[in-house]
Amino acid sequence: MPKTAKRMTAMLAKAPADKKPLPVAEAVAILKTFNTTKFDQTAEIVMRLGIDPKQADQLVRGSIVLPHGIGKSLRVVVFAKGDKIDEAKAAGADEVGGPEMAEKIKGGWTDFDVCIAAPDMMGVVGPLGKVLGPRGLMPSPRAGTVTPDVGKVIKEYKAGKVEFRSDAGGNVHAVVGKLSFDAAKLAGNISAFINHVVNLKPATIKGQYIKGIAVSATMSPSVRIQV
Repeated sequence: MPKTAKRMTAMLAKAPADKKPLPVAEAVAILKTFNTTKFDQTAEIVMRLGIDPKQADQLVRGSIVLPHGIGKSLRVVVFAKGDKIDEAKAAGADEVGGPEMAEKIKGGWTDFDVCIAAPDMMGVVGPLGKVLGPRGLMPSPRAGTVTPDVGKVIKEYKAGKVEFRSDAGGNVHAVVGKLSFDAAKLAGNISAFINHVVNLKPATIKGQYIKGIAVSATMSPSVRIQV
């Protein structure tokens, strides 16, 4: 049996046999037993929502600064000019630019995790939609990445802010930390994310909003969480 298959079989033996949903703390305790790789695995959450993804007023999207970060330093690029350039650099932006950076992105450069733009730079950023949009990197006012307060938003992402958006199947998913995190901190991040999504329930939802929640790591089975 391949080594990967043996590892997965061993992890599945630790998971609840009936796949019964568990309280967050118990789910995290089991998830941390899956930390059997040489690298620090990323912990992720998926929430299945009772929304109609085809209805624009039922889309669920937003962002949240997780209380304990995500265990990774995000690469942040910023479109700015004038005083905003110094503000962005002081806040920790990895690269700040204008038309020249736009040309670089048009050429295929997307070696970053977050793209932020000052409102007066959208004339430069707008044409980049075909490159940045499919990768989920296009700045938008709704996501808070088109903002006059570039310094504040950069610091939020550097501190562990994550974005999410419901997909075609009505699910939202996000990174919630690393398996090396203290159990209480990982549970705190997971609970904060769940509560945030719960509070974003569209007004037009009549039935059950949260249909299922599961957490997993890069190379692990998933563990279900009580709704």
